[in-house]
Amino acid sequence: MDTFLGVTLTEWVGYAASAGVLLSFLMKEMRTLRIVNTVGCFLFIIYGVLLNSIPVIATNTIIVGINIYYLFVKKIK
Repeated sequence: MDTFLGVTLTEWVGYAASAGVLLSFLMKEMRTLRIVNTVGCFLFIIYGVLLNSIPVIATNTIIVGINIYYLFVKKIK
């Protein structure tokens, strides 16, 4: 089963990642925004691995690191 509804697994992961990042910008609380954005970025990292795309992996890994810094080091509310 390479596709579901005519869409590959890689594309589904990409759509989920895009939806996660987009959804994060609808959050009112900064902490919630960073948590949801981190989930979206993790999905983009998986997407980058599936595509073998170093720029996608690197960029989203850095963003996850920034989110973690603000969530746990700076402890935003």
